[in-house]
Amino acid sequence: MFGDMMGMMGKLKETQQKVEATKKRLDTVTLEEKSGDDLLSVTITANREIKKIAIDDSLLADKEQLEDYLILTLNKAIQQATNVNEAELAAVAKEGMPNIPGMDSLFK
Repeated sequence: MFGDMMGMMGKLKETQQKVEATKKRLDTVTLEEKSGDDLLSVTITANREIKKIAIDDSLLADKEQLEDYLILTLNKAIQQATNVNEAELAAVAKEGMPNIPGMDSLFK
């Protein structure tokens, strides 16, 4: 019984280390989201840190339009980064989980 517990604790610690390593790796994964007409682009890491915003000069004339572009494009970029982040971390966590019936549905 204690051997099983010690093995599980070791596996959980190993999984925690893998999760931390994955979080660090996701800092280096960059994603780019563009507005539909390519007038604005956002570069973001999979950990949701914005690295770059490129704005076409034509958007600088209309403050409201620029704000709308920023909101829409930033939200899409954040959603894309969140999807990648959650998928990567869930894969690592699932890999390290003991085989307990019914737990598979938590990581889908």
